[in-house]
Amino acid sequence: MKLFSVIGTILLLVTNPLFASSDLTQIVEGLKGSAVQGGMVWGTANPDHKLYLDGAEVKIGPNGNFVFGFGRDAGKQATLRLLSLDGTATDQLISVATRKFNIERVDGLPPKTVTPPKSWLARRKIENGRVRTARAENTNAVAWLGGFQKPAEGRFSGFYGSQRILNGKPRSPHYGLDIAAPSGQPIYAPAGGIIRLAAADFLLEGGIVIIDHGFGVSSTLFHMNSVDVKEGDAVVQGAKIGTIGSKGRASGPHVDWRINWGTVRLDPLLLIGKDETTKD
Repeated sequence: MKLFSVIGTILLLVTNPLFASSDLTQIVEGLKGSAVQGGMVWGTANPDHKLYLDGAEVKIGPNGNFVFGFGRDAGKQATLRLLSLDGTATDQLISVATRKFNIERVDGLPPKTVTPPKSWLARRKIENGRVRTARAENTNAVAWLGGFQKPAEGRFSGFYGSQRILNGKPRSPHYGLDIAAPSGQPIYAPAGGIIRLAAADFLLEGGIVIIDHGFGVSSTLFHMNSVDVKEGDAVVQGAKIGTIGSKGRASGPHVDWRINWGTVRLDPLLLIGKDETTKD
């Protein structure tokens, strides 16, 4: 299977730095990633210090590793604060690049395909709770440092950030990367980690797997025909975890791959160094 390495090419450039403060960059080093809506940024810092992004603490591991990300609707600026042992705080503004996302309007759909029936509510509450619990893991593992690869061979059929307006009602944006392929084709772990959720038949997601890559970074894959791992399993990048399917709410066989940093939803396409013009 063809591999795609993590983007990792947007560094602290003197001409266009993510961080302009020399005081900050003496302690926050080796930044990589993309300060853009849906992007992820990572680097190292003194593990004795504390780091905050817009007031929320960013985990610094025992070896100084940290990672954070920006959601689809992140504002144009964010504030990074470094707090030293003596209580000295250094603030720096980060410029976050904005993006335009595809909006599609579809009218004339049967109401039951737009609004889930009330009979689903109790089950969805349980399923959503299991997803939240799986994504809440925040260990010192750094599998995300090894980069990400496409979890399946196939064409890109749906993109992060796109949104549909169904019968005049805006739906939640799509937060994943869809890869269309024939049913039964293998799905592989996009990066190593621990399986935190493995279920064969969620209402909307069908077969679903969540992989914890460490530091709150996780991959979610769903619409799987078969789930070939179990919760607690350790997997390496490229390990087979299941097969392509169309279970749940899906119009055809594909895998929907999502990446989270905690509750912040990131764009997988950025982490495999591709864009929406890429054919596969």
